[in-house]
Amino acid sequence: MTHEIEIDAPVDLCLPDGRLNPAAVGWTRRPVHRANLRGWGRTKRWEYWGVTTPAHVIGVVASSLDYAGVHGLYVLDRATGRETRADATVPLARHTVLPDRAGAGQVVARGPGLRIHIDQKPEGTVIRASAAELEIDLTVPSVPDRDALGVVVRWSPTRFQYTVKDIGRPVHGRLVLNGVEHAVPAEGSYATLDHGRGRWPYSITWNWAAGAGEGRAIQLGGKWTDGTGSTENALLVDGRLHKIGEDLTWQYDRADWLAPWRISGERVDVRFHPFHERVARTNLGVLASETHQCFGHFTGWARTADGRKIDLDGLTGWAEEARNRW
Repeated sequence: MTHEIEIDAPVDLCLPDGRLNPAAVGWTRRPVHRANLRGWGRTKRWEYWGVTTPAHVIGVVASSLDYAGVHGLYVLDRATGRETRADATVPLARHTVLPDRAGAGQVVARGPGLRIHIDQKPEGTVIRASAAELEIDLTVPSVPDRDALGVVVRWSPTRFQYTVKDIGRPVHGRLVLNGVEHAVPAEGSYATLDHGRGRWPYSITWNWAAGAGEGRAIQLGGKWTDGTGSTENALLVDGRLHKIGEDLTWQYDRADWLAPWRISGERVDVRFHPFHERVARTNLGVLASETHQCFGHFTGWARTADGRKIDLDGLTGWAEEARNRW
C-alpha cells in the first residue's frame, strides 16, 4: 500500500530550475497543478479523450513528444468492427498548442489531413476534430462537485509525470463517418480524459484501464507507477473519488489480446472482457511505440475508502498495454 499525500491547493509541478517540485508529489480530486515544464528533451505533453457510445468508440489525441507531434482521430463501429482512423506526425510538434493546466484553455493540433481543436471552459469542454472520412463535434459538460483523479509520479528529480484521469464524464454531440451523420446520445455515452505532462525515461511500458457506466467508473494503471510510491488507481461512485493506493496485479495473454484480462489487489478484483483489439504502431527510429488497446466490458468489484463493495459489472471501456521508446 502507498501513503500518498492529498493536495488541495494550487501548486507548480516544477521548481524554477525545471526539476520536480517536491511539494507537487501527491494526488488530487481537482486539477490544481500548473505544468510549468521548461526546455526540451524527454518532455512529453498530451491530451487524449476516449469516448464510448452505444454504437461507437472514439479516440482523439493531440501530443507533443519534443521532436514530434503525434496526433490521431479514431472511430470504431461497434456493430461491424470497422475502424476508421486518421494519424498525423508533425516534426518538432509544430502548430501544437497544449495548455499547462488541465481543464482550462485551448488544445490545438494539426497535421496533414487532420485538425483537432479542444476548447476547455468552466462550463465544459467542446471537442472538434476533422479528417477526410471523419468529423466529430462533442460537448462534455462540467458536473459541479464531481471529482477527477490527478497524480504526480516521481522516478527522480528530473523524471516525473503529472496525469489527470477524468473518467466517465457525460458527453453528447455528433459524429460524421464517411458522409453519414450519427448522433452521440447523452444516454449511454461517456467521455474520459487523459491529460499528461512530464519528463519521461526513454523506454517505458504501461497498462491502463478505464470503464464507465451509470453512477460508477473505474480507473486503473500499472507497470509505469510500480515501486514509485504513487498509483493512478481509483473508483468513482456518484461523482466521489475513492483513491486506491496499491500496486495492482495485471494478468493478460500477450499472444491472445482478446482473452479475458484480470486486474486485482486488496481493494480491486475485476475481469475485462474485450470485444475488439486496436493496434497502433509508430516507428520513426528514435521514436517508436506499440499499443494494444482492447475495448470491452468489465465484471467484478472494487471497494470504496470506507469498505463498501461496488459492483462493476457492465461498465464499458478499455484496457491496454503500451510500450514506448521515446
